[in-house]
Amino acid sequence: MLAVRGLYKDYKTPQGDVPVLAGIDLTLRRGDAVSIMGPSGSGKSTLLYILGALEPPTSGSVELDGQNPFALSPDAAATFRNQKVGFVFQDHCLLPQCTVLENVLIPAVVARSRDGFEERARLLLEQVGLSHRLDHRPDALSGGEKQRVALARALIRKPTMLLCDEPTGNLDHRSAAVVASLLLDLHRDQQTILIVVTHNAELASRFPARFEMAEQQLKPVEPHRT
Repeated sequence: MLAVRGLYKDYKTPQGDVPVLAGIDLTLRRGDAVSIMGPSGSGKSTLLYILGALEPPTSGSVELDGQNPFALSPDAAATFRNQKVGFVFQDHCLLPQCTVLENVLIPAVVARSRDGFEERARLLLEQVGLSHRLDHRPDALSGGEKQRVALARALIRKPTMLLCDEPTGNLDHRSAAVVASLLLDLHRDQQTILIVVTHNAELASRFPARFEMAEQQLKPVEPHRT
């Protein structure tokens, strides 16, 4: 379970503190999937980085599976991220010198535990339609294929939570639709907590729960009624 309580984030500038997040509360359980929209600079990505323990809040608490990552030592926090959180960014962030299979295995290599993970990596790559690309390097892949590799890599360690920051932002419409469908299908299969930040209204509309970031607050978006 993800439990966020009273989350605030301010950035210090020479002109004074700039509030970005102001008192956010959020509770999600495994199997929940939410999208977050909002204008650039509204704090969407900042929220995602805090939830993923990449950036500390100014105040408030974040707990995932009962653990507060900001109370951990740096090494323990890195282990927490590796085990509990999967990330997919707008830029796929693949290592150019590694093959597709090697890229997917990177979180397992970081954890110094490849036992059983190669089989899982091959299965995930089959699920995203890339079993024929295992030995290719990123420069031989299309943008959509690179993002599918990034999705498989994010799921390799069976994380509790999957965080996606503009996962279709650099893709054409067709590739974006493929990645979105795979993302939701794999979420249902893996039963993660899925949080997607996006400017793509079509992608956001496919989620059962939708939020908008406005005035430093996370506000639920009511579904359209017909």
